[in-house]
Amino acid sequence: MTVSYTLEVANARFGGFSKLLFRWKGSIYRLLYKELLVFCGVYLFFSVLYRFMLTPKQQDVFERIALYCDQFTNTSFIPVLFVLGFYVTMAFNRWWGQYTSFPLPDNLMMVVSGNVHGGDERGRLLRRTLMRYANLSSVLILRSISTRVLKRFPTLEHVVEAGFMTTTELKLFESLHSDFNKYWMPLTWFSNLASRAREEGRVRDDIALRLLMDELNNYRAKCSLLFHYDWISIPLVYTQVVTIAVYSYFAFCVIGRQFLNPLKGYKDHKLDMYVPVFTLLQFFFYAGWLKVGELIINPFGEDDDDFETNQLIDRNIQVSMLAVDDMYQNLAPIVKDKLWAQRYFSIPYTLSTATETLKPPFKGSTFDMRMSAEDLEYHPPMDAPGNKQCLHFKGSLSDGLDRLLQRGKGILQGRSLPSLVDISSHLNEEDDNGAPLKNNINSMNQKEQEKAFTEVIVEQTL
Repeated sequence: MTVSYTLEVANARFGGFSKLLFRWKGSIYRLLYKELLVFCGVYLFFSVLYRFMLTPKQQDVFERIALYCDQFTNTSFIPVLFVLGFYVTMAFNRWWGQYTSFPLPDNLMMVVSGNVHGGDERGRLLRRTLMRYANLSSVLILRSISTRVLKRFPTLEHVVEAGFMTTTELKLFESLHSDFNKYWMPLTWFSNLASRAREEGRVRDDIALRLLMDELNNYRAKCSLLFHYDWISIPLVYTQVVTIAVYSYFAFCVIGRQFLNPLKGYKDHKLDMYVPVFTLLQFFFYAGWLKVGELIINPFGEDDDDFETNQLIDRNIQVSMLAVDDMYQNLAPIVKDKLWAQRYFSIPYTLSTATETLKPPFKGSTFDMRMSAEDLEYHPPMDAPGNKQCLHFKGSLSDGLDRLLQRGKGILQGRSLPSLVDISSHLNEEDDNGAPLKNNINSMNQKEQEKAFTEVIVEQTL
């Protein structure tokens, strides 16, 4: 059964993950404790052998072997981290892909309920049969890949007994000879029955029939993808390489991480602690990582965290029949909603969520950004033909500064900054008519004065 702890980590708090360390079901302790006991037993055997059973001369030989093994376990001679990390990442992506490929009938049942019409017994029979065929296909594919489902439906007679298939349909299913998996046959029945419903007028147009076929193909594609996930595994050689790398690494650690006699002055052997604490932690992490890859490489088994395929089958057949039968044209009376007469309204909050109303709504990261008047000045493109001209304030200098001051006050009241662009006015009528500018030197001086006054007013306003 899938172990869920989502509610316990809904809010980040002190020691939030620490509470999860004391769980047993679905934990790494339950998954790894046997391997850890074997490693500790082998390490203890060599420790007792070295300390109490070997002669001094044999101890010297053992110490040389231990130093030699330790030399390679403390280096990257065996690339455990690289091969193990890449393997688990690949296994996790495969696990997530299998989860997203699980065939759910929700989209298909909505299309059937909305496009296969008829409140009589014939219409009800068509809708229920269509969804039964879809669910039958998923049961057949899950029998092929999930040990839980196969134990629940060991034979096709059990499928007939469960109501997914009739006796006549079983005979048709078995009469078609094929060397391959025939999970697609109920979907073929679905498409033929949908075409018949179109001929009878239960499906009113070809667009609705096309919609049915599209959703059916999406459903079939997921069933096919699950089958191919089960067929094509991660290459066996890679799984073997990872397993050999981890096991051989700790096989050398069993001898190389022994505590040697500190009186002989070996490097890094000044203490005799008997229990290799950090080696055990390293085994726990690396071997646990390998166990995680072993757990998620096939989520259709019977481990604690494998997919609940039987419950999904129960859920799918129940909701699909409810959608196309009990809920068909079963609508509540259409009435005006509670907010019908209100143009502007807000949805009430409870006392525990009332503080959220004090937060202003997010309108964009640049909504409250401030800009100087210099940044708002418009400059024509460098390659624009003709003389480059700067935009003037319309009217006198005092009128332009008054409008700019009003615009600055608008910023403080929460208005949008892009409205400042409107400060720039159109060119003078002389410029619009194409007349040459007069007194260029005086005009440039006036522009510099206007710019200086503008900067002062904007800084005081902001």
